[in-house]
Amino acid sequence: MSEAPGRPSPVRPVIGLDNAYFFEGTKAHELRIQKCNACGVLRHPPGPACPECGALDRGHVVARGEGTVFSYVVHHAPQVPGKQLPLVIALLDLDEGVRMVAEVTGVPAEGDDGLRIGDRLQVDFDDIDDELTLPIWRRVGRGEPA
Repeated sequence: MSEAPGRPSPVRPVIGLDNAYFFEGTKAHELRIQKCNACGVLRHPPGPACPECGALDRGHVVARGEGTVFSYVVHHAPQVPGKQLPLVIALLDLDEGVRMVAEVTGVPAEGDDGLRIGDRLQVDFDDIDDELTLPIWRRVGRGEPA
């Protein structure tokens, strides 16, 4: 698959040793979370050493891809390459116990039907081109306030 004609390219993430597994997962339509193989702690964003025990031995788990909105912002300006404004960005509490910044699609930016704290979201994947797939999030129902 190549980039859709007329679709502007988004800002591409820098992929390195610490996060390559994450983007390999998104390409396979999996949401992967880093796991310390020494003590079992999950963390996101990924890093080289466990924040709990300092171990460098790390792996990952495949998350369910569901979570609850902890907070959110509606971004109106400046323009973000490859994105249509306004853009809804949430801080999401994944069911696995880590937080993740999430681009939310399919919800209005304003009004009664807009995103709310406590809403439940589920991951989906945006195949940008042959090399890049990014996670996007969709509301799966109106959640109860936290």
